[in-house]
Amino acid sequence: MPKFEHIVIISDGIRGHYHQSLGIAQWLERMGGGTIDATLTVPKLSGLEKMLKLKVFVHGLAVHDSTYANGWLRSAGMPAYEYNPNTLFISAGSSAAPFCLALAKSTGNKSAVVMTPSVLGTRPFDFAIIPEHDRHDPKARNILATLGAPNHIYQPELELVGSNFFAGRDFGGKKIVAVLVGGSDSNYKPNPAWAEEALGPLRYMDGIKILLTTSRRSGQALDEAIEKIFGNTPSLGYMLILSKKPRVNALTAMMGKATHVLATEDSVSMVSEAITAGFKVGLLRVPRSTDPLKSAFGGGPKKFDVLFDKMRRKKLLVDLGSAPDYTEFLSLPEQKHNQDFNEAKRAAEWILQF
Repeated sequence: MPKFEHIVIISDGIRGHYHQSLGIAQWLERMGGGTIDATLTVPKLSGLEKMLKLKVFVHGLAVHDSTYANGWLRSAGMPAYEYNPNTLFISAGSSAAPFCLALAKSTGNKSAVVMTPSVLGTRPFDFAIIPEHDRHDPKARNILATLGAPNHIYQPELELVGSNFFAGRDFGGKKIVAVLVGGSDSNYKPNPAWAEEALGPLRYMDGIKILLTTSRRSGQALDEAIEKIFGNTPSLGYMLILSKKPRVNALTAMMGKATHVLATEDSVSMVSEAITAGFKVGLLRVPRSTDPLKSAFGGGPKKFDVLFDKMRRKKLLVDLGSAPDYTEFLSLPEQKHNQDFNEAKRAAEWILQF
């Protein structure tokens, strides 16, 4: 089985994107497919410079050689770095993808992109790991379609991470419900009224302890509503308002302690991470901001509905709707799917087949 000696992660600074690249890189490392040498954060471009570098001149990376790639990297402000032969550069997200491709081209190495870059597309990359719900050419040899998002969750470590993070906390032998709340984007608009209707009933349920985290997209109004809902709730075991503690990452630890996981539909990453951790996820629907044009062409929330329906049919999640009755979902001692599901591992195996 061919392997790389070195792996370099290219990050745009977004935690969810980094975790997708990291998950695949770690599985490559576990399989003897290379050593993670570094994580490089791309320069923050803005205004006209961002448009020129990431929208206009970036097209040259797909058709020109290492000379163009070197010049593009210098002009985009990427610091010089001593690269080794037989290296895989891997990135996730549209803003990191050009740097990943340019670094690979400039050094004569290989590139792997996670998610579909909005401008470059997948064709210029040696490996493209993209979600099934994105449009792609099923005959392209450089594409692996994944169910949901690959991620860094590694089941053998979950229990230890959870025990260490929550050391000294006594949950009284109750069912531990991890609640993962995303936030607004172009498709979804969870708001305080939704939070009261969908999450409010949890505070009155007996026999559970709630571990809750928001995300970087939750926004002030939703954060404040959630704090108000759960602020004086005896069943609350832990609450992380991420906007107040952006450096804290409690999600892995929460899943290491949880017996049940609830996640909002706006975050495919959170849903995918929970499924990778072994949970049959309770999917919470949220208000939508539907673009009729997107919907007409199968985009927007519609394409994610297809994804979640496939997960449901595979018994990886339970669709609880937007005004859920939690009684049946929480009646079992735990909600696990007991399937071998790990898209980051599958992506690493696929890369090493080439």
